[in-house]
Amino acid sequence: MPEKKDVTPVFIFSLPRAGSTLLQRIITTNKDVSSTAEPWVLLPFLYGLRKEGVYAEYSHFSVYDALQDLCKYLPNGKDDYLSAVRIAVKQIYSVSSDDGSRFFLDKTPRYSLISNDIIRMFPEGRFIFLWRNPLAIIASMVETFYDGKWDVFHSKIDLYNGIENLIKAFDSNASGVLSIRYEDLVQYPEETLEAIGEFLDIEYNKSTLSEFSNIQLKGGMGDPTGVKKYKTLSLKSLDSWQTTLASPWRKAWCRRYLHWLGKKRLSLMGYDLDILLSEMNEIPNNWNTFMGDALHTVYGQIYCLFEFKILKDKYKKLIQKKRVKKHD
Repeated sequence: MPEKKDVTPVFIFSLPRAGSTLLQRIITTNKDVSSTAEPWVLLPFLYGLRKEGVYAEYSHFSVYDALQDLCKYLPNGKDDYLSAVRIAVKQIYSVSSDDGSRFFLDKTPRYSLISNDIIRMFPEGRFIFLWRNPLAIIASMVETFYDGKWDVFHSKIDLYNGIENLIKAFDSNASGVLSIRYEDLVQYPEETLEAIGEFLDIEYNKSTLSEFSNIQLKGGMGDPTGVKKYKTLSLKSLDSWQTTLASPWRKAWCRRYLHWLGKKRLSLMGYDLDILLSEMNEIPNNWNTFMGDALHTVYGQIYCLFEFKILKDKYKKLIQKKRVKKHD
């Protein structure tokens, strides 16, 4: 791997459908910042130190035990392992960057699960927390990922574990990170851009708000929806969630979810529980999807219990007369 000038990593921490691709494209209009669509590179390295969360045919439990054992004999324990990972990943960031770039921006929404670990691993890094009205996120997931169907069970890891980890990481490091709301980004873009420029010590100007539509990120990961749909900052995305969540079943689910998040966590994100509940209660009920929502909820509970994707993979191997293995 060729040696290149060291770059400083910048991380956008957010849930999927929070506007992170938009923010990524805006930031990378500056030649000092390079990026690729979504690297995901840190997840396997950091999950190697976690006993739970992975099932694999190579036996993740054994990998965990082996790494724990290995770290016992390193001079500085796990810190030496994480330091080696940091060096390797920074080299990947460097060779992925354009010549002359000072920063590499890693935008991987699933990093919500390891955000605090990343902050500790990269003391020189810059960290941007991007929040969005959770009701808008849920609605966008339904429309973008699930073709309008109430299949939010697929996003439980983000909506529960992800948001919980993000809030903890932000609360623990609030003085050294930048917090942005999606709503402020689209309503007050110049002020938000100024805050980003000051945080990264980079100069942005008004032309950035039109130039971002020309940014083409390398890589096949990431979300192409907003890239195709919005060429300029649009206010339409602020209230579109109300139509998607008009079903009484969906509204009831969202009420429970908002109460689970609670006043304190929502306040840290920049939102008010009572206002969100009031806005949702004012939406006229649409019963068209009610029965479908109920059926998809039941199906989701069964799906999560039996993990049909794993069963499908095993069945495929079986009919192909391949060995069916257990996963540890």
